[in-house]
Amino acid sequence: MPFRVATEPGDPGRPNEDFAAATATSAVLLDGASAPPGVDTGCAHGVAWYTRRLGGLLLAGADAGLPLREALAEAVTTASALHAHTCDLSNQESPSATVVAVRVGTGGLEYLVLSDSVLLVEGPDGVRVLTDTRLDVLRSELARQGRPGDAVRAHRNVAGGFWTAGADPRAAEEALTGTLPAGRFTAMTDGAGRVVDVFGDLDWGEAFALVSDRGPRALLDRVRALEAADPERRNHPRAKGSDDATVLAWTPEG
Repeated sequence: MPFRVATEPGDPGRPNEDFAAATATSAVLLDGASAPPGVDTGCAHGVAWYTRRLGGLLLAGADAGLPLREALAEAVTTASALHAHTCDLSNQESPSATVVAVRVGTGGLEYLVLSDSVLLVEGPDGVRVLTDTRLDVLRSELARQGRPGDAVRAHRNVAGGFWTAGADPRAAEEALTGTLPAGRFTAMTDGAGRVVDVFGDLDWGEAFALVSDRGPRALLDRVRALEAADPERRNHPRAKGSDDATVLAWTPEG
């Protein structure tokens, strides 16, 4: 099946903490969650190391036909075991990632979405946007209370907060899952999705159309141009001037 992927680090001098990969019928996209500079994560390996292992394990489980929640839970358990003997997985800043997983078969398009990466699926009524909005809701509530932006981190992977795939396999139960008719889809990390929700340059339907018509690389180029036009982040406030960005797209054959 014709999967297309484009990915790029936000800083060429740092590892890309995004991950994307596909088989003939399944695909995964992860966005590693970085701790602020100088914050102890309890992990000697780093976020990029973790996302690559978690992503590979998740793709293997999805391709083997496991229910996607089960595939994610098993991947988290196995990835955590790879460094449990050397790292403190109880640390709130231990590496974790947002997740999109998809599988295309005769029954349609199965999907799993955890945290704020986005899955766009084409349907008869237009493009459907699938994303976990709990992080956005939490940020808005903390801002309303006048609490600093980094306060959101204390609410990760706890009841009433938001969830990412870290050391706790229960995160899989918090993911959005479902099945839709198989149609063209595009998944993207928030570093690519900022073309919509940070810069407001496109809406989700327009972003989907750009990727479908010109490929994932075209969307990344557009994001980088927008970032370069606002280097001081004054017009479009954002935590990072340039973020890791990944787009994965699929179009049915024929």
